[in-house]
Amino acid sequence: MTSTGVAVSFALLTALANATAVMMQHVATAAGAHRGWAWVRHVVRHPLWLLGWVGMLGSLVFQAIALHAGPLSLVQPLLVSELVLALVLRRLWRRQRLSRRAWASAGVTTLALATVLVVMDPHGVARAPTRAAWVTTTAVSVLAVGALVLVARGAGPARRAASFATATAVLWALEATFIKSATDALVAGGVAGLVTSWPLYALIAAGLAGLTTEQLALREGPLRVSQPLIVIVDPLVSVLYGVGLFHERLASSPGALAVTALAVVAMSAGVVVMTGAVPETLVPEVAIPAPRNSDT
Repeated sequence: MTSTGVAVSFALLTALANATAVMMQHVATAAGAHRGWAWVRHVVRHPLWLLGWVGMLGSLVFQAIALHAGPLSLVQPLLVSELVLALVLRRLWRRQRLSRRAWASAGVTTLALATVLVVMDPHGVARAPTRAAWVTTTAVSVLAVGALVLVARGAGPARRAASFATATAVLWALEATFIKSATDALVAGGVAGLVTSWPLYALIAAGLAGLTTEQLALREGPLRVSQPLIVIVDPLVSVLYGVGLFHERLASSPGALAVTALAVVAMSAGVVVMTGAVPETLVPEVAIPAPRNSDT
């Protein structure tokens, strides 16, 4: 398999692992009628909650392999497929009935994502970023996240959720650059090379910050506001990081740029519609039997 094939395969595995982990932990946290510490004890003992953490660890490993094999601007956009895979899991595992609108938007999102990647054609052998490039990228990212957090102060629920979600997307994109560099350090120098390299610790810091802003986004406003922003902004920022940091190359003809822009708009619309068309819970839909006619 070519390096591009490895990158695509493991990016899709990352999306599947993420979708499965989130769904398992969602089911575990919603199970039972426990409250307070009893709920905490119930959740941490639930097999699906524990398996969810295994899934998250697997997604990190898969993403590291994908980013080592291929460009950031190829791998990160493919993670948009997590929403479509989650839709499939809802139907096959949770037996939820989903509307035609949800399936149609999933089809539009998938087709538009494929168009973006084929037309944009991310390529080029990644070069190690310079120290100046790392400092500039990290500083700009931190300033952007700080500004978004400040915007959230005193705003309404939807605006707070949007600000925290956008900050999360920037942090996830920045984290991906650290994953790529940390994986390269691991391959080049083994475990010793990894633990003595700064990207590992930058990865941990960005990951913790991203988890914090994500939880704030989910707490402050509806999922239909935060989820599309995280899913859409992350790959867009990642493409900028891929080109600016790792010198990845994209198709830049006027025709390619025009088609890519239209496909990004279609993909974004598909994500927004899909997010609003699925049920907010994972409770299976139970068919209510029709009443029998009585002869008496």
